[in-house]
Amino acid sequence: LRNMVTLPWWRYDQSLLDTGRRSENAINIPAGPNSPVGIIWNGTSRPGIGLHGTSDPETIGRARSAGCIRLANWDAIRLPTLVRPGATVEIR
Repeated sequence: LRNMVTLPWWRYDQSLLDTGRRSENAINIPAGPNSPVGIIWNGTSRPGIGLHGTSDPETIGRARSAGCIRLANWDAIRLPTLVRPGATVEIR
């Protein structure tokens, strides 16, 4: 894990989703419990990919992400008590 950010803004970037490259046409969505990335962001070494909360926990386990791992906000907020930035996370 690279970083942990509470109440993160969400950067919606269609170019990043389509090509893997950031654009300057992104839309920044304000932080809050209704944000698509929930109340905490746990960033990985891959830009734009992280473990994060969600405003819609009923969709966890369904293909609704562009590569991130979505957690219920209550699980996402607990993650920093279990691991710290710098920890190696292997996703299989």
